[in-house]
Amino acid sequence: MSGGDYVWRLSCPDRPGIVAAVSTLLADAGCNIEQSQQYGDPDTRTFFLRVQLSAPDGLGLEDLRARVLPVAERFSMSWELVDAAVRPTVLILVSSVGHCLNDLLFRASTGALPVDVMGIVSNHTTFERLAGNYGVPFHHVPLTRDTKPAAEARLLELVEEHDVDLVVLARYMQILSDDLCRRLEGRAINIHHSMLPSFKGAKPYHQAHDRGVKLVGATAHYVTAELDEGPIIEQEVARVDHAMTPEQLVAAGRDVECQALARAVRWHAEGRVLLNGQRTVVLR
Repeated sequence: MSGGDYVWRLSCPDRPGIVAAVSTLLADAGCNIEQSQQYGDPDTRTFFLRVQLSAPDGLGLEDLRARVLPVAERFSMSWELVDAAVRPTVLILVSSVGHCLNDLLFRASTGALPVDVMGIVSNHTTFERLAGNYGVPFHHVPLTRDTKPAAEARLLELVEEHDVDLVVLARYMQILSDDLCRRLEGRAINIHHSMLPSFKGAKPYHQAHDRGVKLVGATAHYVTAELDEGPIIEQEVARVDHAMTPEQLVAAGRDVECQALARAVRWHAEGRVLLNGQRTVVLR
C-alpha cells in the first residue's frame, strides 16, 4: 500500500518519554510530522497529543497502526489513527429555525467545513427546498410524544444506513431520549443559544434582556443524557447594550450560534477535540 497523510491523536496518563517515543516511532517509520499539538493537564495528570503526519510510499494505514500498537500499549494510550483525507459523514437535525443549518450547508459546499453532509432530518418540512438547493437528501420525521420512539428509531436507521460519523443538532428543538443520547455518545454535537450554564430553558435571550446583560453568547457541546450538560467544545459571544430589544438580541445571538457550531464541527471533524472527563481539550 502507498503512503499518505494521517492524523494520530491520543490521551494517556502523563509521564516522561511520551513525545520521545512517538517521534522516534514515526522517524523510524520514515514519517514526517507536519503538525503537532500537545497538552498535559496538571489536574487529571493526563497527556493529550494530536500529530498530523505524512507517511512514505509503501507504508499504509494498517501497517502504521501495527507499528503504533506497542507504543500505545506501553503508555496505556487511548488512541486513534485515521486517514486525513477521509471526510467525516454528517447528519444534520433541524426544526423550524434554519440559520445554523444554512451556515453549515454553505460551509460544507465551499470546502470550508471538511465534512460530507449525508442528509437533513427535521420534524418540520420548512427546509426541504433548502436541502434540495444543496443537493442534500431531506428526511421529514414528524415527532410527537406518542411517535417519539418510532422517530428516534428512524433516526438511528439513517445513522446506520449512511454510516454517519457525527450527528449535528442545528437548532433541533426536541429533547433526545436518554437511550439515544447514549447511543450517540461522543458523536453528537448541539448548539445551545446561550452561554451555558446560564439562561437555560425557553427564551434565553428574553431572560438575558430581563437581566440587562452586556454579552450574549452560544455554546456548542457534546450531547449527553444530562440536558445541556455535555462537555463544552466552543463558545462565542457578542457585545450588546441596553438599547437593544429582545428581537435584536436574537439576531445577534444567531450570528454567534453559527460561528460556535461551525468551529465545533470543524474541530471534531479534524480530530482536534479530545475528552477530558466532563471537559474537552481542543488541540488547535
